Amino acid sequence: MAVLQNSIPSLHHTLFINSFPQKGLQKLSHGAFLSCKTSVSLHVRAEHLSSLAASSSSSSHFQEICGRRQIIAAGITAPLVSIVDQTPTAFAAETKKGFLPVTDKKDGYTFLYPFGWQEVVIEGQDKVFKDVIEPLESVSVNLIPTNKQDIRDFGSPQEVAETLIKKVLAPPTQKTKLIQAAEHDVDGKAYYTFEFITRAPNYTRHALTAVSIGNGKFYTLTTGANERRWDKMKDRLMTVVDSFKIFNV
Repeated sequence: MAVLQNSIPSLHHTLFINSFPQKGLQKLSHGAFLSCKTSVSLHVRAEHLSSLAASSSSSSHFQEICGRRQIIAAGITAPLVSIVDQTPTAFAAETKKGFLPVTDKKDGYTFLYPFGWQEVVIEGQDKVFKDVIEPLESVSVNLIPTNKQDIRDFGSPQEVAETLIKKVLAPPTQKTKLIQAAEHDVDGKAYYTFEFITRAPNYTRHALTAVSIGNGKFYTLTTGANERRWDKMKDRLMTVVDSFKIFNV
């Protein structure tokens, strides 16, 4: 674990997006950019938006929200499908109903994300997709260089999970709890997956993470949702984590 501890400053800079303001552009999947003035953390913004949606008691407002979700989802799907159709099947994540695949042929990874989630650009993140109404529901992929060849070189699943959760994946002001951690192999490559909870004063987030090593990089995929929506979202989020694969480039 000493090796992973030594990597924490770099990991923290690359992966930790919840403890400092983000400045950047919000990218729609058809290539257009919207200015994004983000002066608070993703989690705070997410909970604020979720609270606004939840507090609405007007049926007309509820219909407006649902309609907006459908319009946005429809608007981003067609361009994504046209891109996906051009992806070689050898690299693409296995298609599943209700999900869209992402394949990064440059960095060598692929995964699925739920239909309707929108791609956004966040500094320090290689890929981020989130729900347009519930921004706490998201998936992000990060990678940093490493000279290790196997994730097991950093320690056991529990050791790696505890270190990443406490030092990288949650702000130091939040309480965290590791629920479970496990190892599995895909095509001879080792992956660690773990489930954890982070508690802030005004919300609790339930998350899943997968980590692995390949192509000289340490890959981390994290997805999650507000605890109040975990029972509804957990199967979809588990599909996202299980779909994450690395291939040689």
